[in-house]
Amino acid sequence: MNSINTMTKQKQTVKLAKMGMLVAISIVLVALIHFPIIPAVPFMEYDPADIPILLGTFAFGPAAGLALTAVTAILQGVTVSAGSGVYGIIMHLVATGALVATSGIIYHRHKTRKGAIVAVIAGTCAMAAIMVPCNLIVTPIFMGAPRSAVVALIPAILAFNFIKAGINSLVTFLLYKRLSPFLHR
Repeated sequence: MNSINTMTKQKQTVKLAKMGMLVAISIVLVALIHFPIIPAVPFMEYDPADIPILLGTFAFGPAAGLALTAVTAILQGVTVSAGSGVYGIIMHLVATGALVATSGIIYHRHKTRKGAIVAVIAGTCAMAAIMVPCNLIVTPIFMGAPRSAVVALIPAILAFNFIKAGINSLVTFLLYKRLSPFLHR
């Protein structure tokens, strides 16, 4: 019985270490790679930080993905993206949370190639969809912008989130099977 508890604790420790590594990689990626992709909204920058979070979600489940999202959003928000402050943390939590929760739930139930494709497409759509009302509510409060200015940016907000989530989902899809043996070992 004692050896079973020891093995369980060791597995949990290894899983937490791998999750910590994924958070660190996510923060390094956003520090190194971030650039605007839509000229109309240069403050909305693409970054690949969601890739390690999605990889962790596929490997460890949707709850782990949300935990990775929360830790990464907070650490990123007080370090490499400190300029965006609480606003950036909230937006990261909502956007990435929608992506990983949706993708993770679907993939957790259908761990096949087709399931992964459906998962990342649905996650991408969820992220793009949730960011419209989130921007309409949060952006005027934190940036002092009139709601009408945000409404005018809805096409750019949708396009940005589809592109960002789409790229990160595609890269995750292409990498996961290659990295899965390490993540599950």
